[in-house]
Amino acid sequence: MNIALIGAACVLGFGAIGSGIGAGIAGMAAIGSWKRSYLNNKAASFLLVAFAGAPLTQTIYSFILMSRIINSTKDPLLLLASGVTAGIAEAVSAIAQGKAAAAGCDAFGETGKGFANYIIVVGLCETVALFVLAFTFSAI
Repeated sequence: MNIALIGAACVLGFGAIGSGIGAGIAGMAAIGSWKRSYLNNKAASFLLVAFAGAPLTQTIYSFILMSRIINSTKDPLLLLASGVTAGIAEAVSAIAQGKAAAAGCDAFGETGKGFANYIIVVGLCETVALFVLAFTFSAI
């Protein structure tokens, strides 16, 4: 059995779990914001979809790392540890991003202002995931 493959499965699995949770959190906030708009006879902004979908990119980063782990010739224990820890980090980043996106949905939905500011904060959570991708990629 190649234990490196466990790391490959973990990075994708954990990253996807985090993306699902984060997108669910942000998506619920977007739906709530749209509902509030409809109840107040206001236009519902399609821009909230950007918030709802933001956490999904961590699954892509996890897939890239999974592919790298599968093709790596490094120590299998290093690959296992890298897959588990990177997967957890990607998941936490996606969940935090979903929470930030939910706050952005609420604020933008109510005021119609500040979209760029809110998306920047969501992007900061994304930066953690990109760092994990880059640093893990260089280690394995």
